Amino acid sequence: MTMNTDRLPLSASKSLFLIAFLSATLGVVGCQQEGAAEEAGKKLDQAAEKAGDKMGEAKASLSESAAKTGNYMDDAGITAKIKAEILRDPALKVFQIHVATTKGVVTLSGTLDSQLTIDRAVDLARGTQNVTSVENNLVLK
Repeated sequence: MTMNTDRLPLSASKSLFLIAFLSATLGVVGCQQEGAAEEAGKKLDQAAEKAGDKMGEAKASLSESAAKTGNYMDDAGITAKIKAEILRDPALKVFQIHVATTKGVVTLSGTLDSQLTIDRAVDLARGTQNVTSVENNLVLK
């Protein structure tokens, strides 16, 4: 259905033209807004994905830090247990034996009076829970 605007008064022709122009403009703007909405949706999805990746990285880093802290606490606990055992043993002198633990590996160092006391200190360290190995750097006087 076509309208013949030649027979309409001037104001009606202007109104029809204005309505047609606004309809076309709104249609174009609507299409642009759909494109903008799709683009905004894509950007939002990308931001959410990046945030998820960052959360995963942070979680991994936190887990690694917790594991390191756990290892340190385990090592400190091992050292404390060995020093307590040395202190309880009347044949050993706690001030003569230095104990250090790293990742379950105990290092004993110091100067002792006899091979028997060196062997006793090494045995105490080896018998402690979570000790993986003992490095004996103890020497005789």
